[in-house]
Amino acid sequence: MELPDGAFQASDDDLSSVAADSWSVRSEYGSVLDADELVRQAESVIETTGAQDSYSSCKDEEESLQSVLGLQSHWNSTYADELNNFYAHGDRGEIWFGESVTDTVARWTARLCAATSTGTPFNPADGPLPAPSDLTGWSVLDVGTGNGVFLHAFYRLGFTDLTGIDYSEGAIELAIAIAQRNGLADIKFLVDDLLETNLKEQYRLVTDKGTLDAIGLHPEGQSRRLLYWKSISQLVAPGGILASRDLFFLVVTSCNKTKDELVNEATNAADDFKFEYMDHIRSYPTFRFAGVEGSRVSTVAFLRKA
Repeated sequence: MELPDGAFQASDDDLSSVAADSWSVRSEYGSVLDADELVRQAESVIETTGAQDSYSSCKDEEESLQSVLGLQSHWNSTYADELNNFYAHGDRGEIWFGESVTDTVARWTARLCAATSTGTPFNPADGPLPAPSDLTGWSVLDVGTGNGVFLHAFYRLGFTDLTGIDYSEGAIELAIAIAQRNGLADIKFLVDDLLETNLKEQYRLVTDKGTLDAIGLHPEGQSRRLLYWKSISQLVAPGGILASRDLFFLVVTSCNKTKDELVNEATNAADDFKFEYMDHIRSYPTFRFAGVEGSRVSTVAFLRKA
């Protein structure tokens, strides 16, 4: 990229930093973009600012970009492009958090559901995957489903009652097209805005992979997150906490919130909605910074109390 004489010349490290911040919602356990592509994205960010003469000017653009990720207009445009790519090239589009996390969450959740169905202790990682017969009784709703590929992983494990919702019509059209191509037409996909849901049914399992993150990036993110918990509480069927066969779950995967932050938000800010921490995935790679250990991705299961 050539800049005018005297313009700010960003180093590769600067570009990588802009990319990492601008696309934090799609980080490694969150993105299928490699390092070179992230730098190219950062170059685009810098270029659109007119190559301002300070790094801080790029940070302003980052904040604007992050807010865009919370807007429906952004996702309508994104899925219009991904639809065109699918019809032209058969490309299913981006998988948020990547295929590794998608598979990890699906398998971990399947074991959790099977343990509940059979009344056996929950073994989060070891041993064989559950028999499909242990999973067929679970109705599953994926909120903010995007291209719907997350639900394909659940289908392969034995779940059969699967529904995905998204407020973008383009996302749902793409999800239906991909499912039909892959012989998974039994998965239901509906246009529905989670925060103003028209769904009347309640589900034994509700999954969220990145939707709460995107909602939090809206300019009115804080108030919208409260609406999120209100809506979610209407969609997860309540069940008795003593009878193991009648438990109902919400499984949230985030790259913007730690496990403790998710638990605090769900059990305190959403106290009226009766969610209780149950378990979380412990197998993600961790790192330590300033004496605190954490992971770039958090997946937490919450129990919906009666």
